[in-house]
Amino acid sequence: MTIPTSSVEQVIPGQGAMAQPDATPGRAKRRRFRFVSNGKALTGVVILGIYLLFAIIGPWVAPYAPDARGPELVQGPSAAHWLGTTHLGQDVLSQLLDGTRTVMVVGLAAGAMATILSILIGVTAGYIGGGWDESLSALSNVFLVIPALPLVIIVTAAAPSGGAVLVALIIGFTSWAWNARVLRAQTLSLRRRDYIEASRANGESTWRIVLFEILPNLTAIIASGFVGTVIFAVTSEITLAFIGIGSDTGWNWGTILFWAQSQQALAQGAWWWFVPAGLAIAILGTALSLINFGIDEFVSPRLRSAGKTKIKTASGRTVRMRVGFTPVLSSAPAAASHARPMAAVTTAAATPVNRAPSEHKEATK
Repeated sequence: MTIPTSSVEQVIPGQGAMAQPDATPGRAKRRRFRFVSNGKALTGVVILGIYLLFAIIGPWVAPYAPDARGPELVQGPSAAHWLGTTHLGQDVLSQLLDGTRTVMVVGLAAGAMATILSILIGVTAGYIGGGWDESLSALSNVFLVIPALPLVIIVTAAAPSGGAVLVALIIGFTSWAWNARVLRAQTLSLRRRDYIEASRANGESTWRIVLFEILPNLTAIIASGFVGTVIFAVTSEITLAFIGIGSDTGWNWGTILFWAQSQQALAQGAWWWFVPAGLAIAILGTALSLINFGIDEFVSPRLRSAGKTKIKTASGRTVRMRVGFTPVLSSAPAAASHARPMAAVTTAAATPVNRAPSEHKEATK
C-alpha cells in the first residue's frame, strides 16, 4: 500500500520533505527557523539572551555601586531599593546585576573550552583509530579521575586574584574527558556507515567527512555536553564563592549567598537577600535545559512529533491521536475514516478466511 507524502508529513512532520523536495518557498523558509519555532528552545534562548544582556550592561544600569553602603540596613524591597538592602545598606539588585557578568563569563568560557577539547579529542580518536585512538583514550581516562572542584579550590586559594577567567580555564580543562568518551563511542558507530564509506569512495578528504558528515550527527550530544559543562561551571563558581574561597576581584551570586548566610538572613526573615540569587541560578539552569531539549527535538523528527495529540488531514478534519494507536490517513477529501487502529488492520490482514469446500473448489477454478 502506498502512503501519500502528505499523510507521512501529517503523522511525522518533516518526513514528507525527506521523501521529495519541497517546492513551496514559504514552507522551506519556515524550516530554516524550525529550531527557533520550537517553544522550549525559544523560551530558553530568550531567557539566556536576557542574562547575556544583563551580563553586558548590568554594571552600568545598576542603580548603585555593589559595594556602596547606605543608612537603610536590612530593609525590604522599596522604591529606592527594589530588592532590599543588606546588613551594610548595600543594594541587593545592584549586586545581582553586577554578579551576572562573572557567572556568565565562567559558565560560557568553561563550556566552550571543554566542548572544543572534547570534539577534538573524542572525534579524532573515534574516526582515526589505531594508535591515536589508544593514546587519546588513555589521556581521557587520566582526566576522568581528576577531581575538578577540589583542584579549583586549591588553585583559587593559592591565587585568589586570578579572577573568573582562571576558574573558567581550570573547569574547562578538567571537564572535557567524559564528553570526549561519549563522542568517541558515537564516532566509532558512525564511521562505518554506508554514507561515510561512500564519501571515502568518492575521494572526500578526512576533514570534510568529519565536518560535514559526522559532526552534524553529533549535534545533540555536543549540545548536551556544552549545557552540562556550563551548569557545572556556574554551580562550581557559585559554590566557591559561597564557601568563601572564590576570587576577591568582584561580585557573583555566590558572594551574595555567602553574606546572606553569614549574617543569618534566613533567621532575620530577610528573604529578599537570598531568594533573588537562588531564583537567578534556577532560571539560568532551566533556560539551558530548555535549549538542550529544543536541540534534541530539532535533530530528531520522532521527538518533534511525540508531543502532537492532534493532526489535520488533507480534507481539513482534525484527528485526535491516542496512545497505542497509529492513524491511517488518506489524502482524499471524502475519506470514510481518517483514523483507525493499526492493530485492527494488521489483524484483518493476517487472519485467514475459512471457506466451505464448495467455495474452495470454485475459487480454485
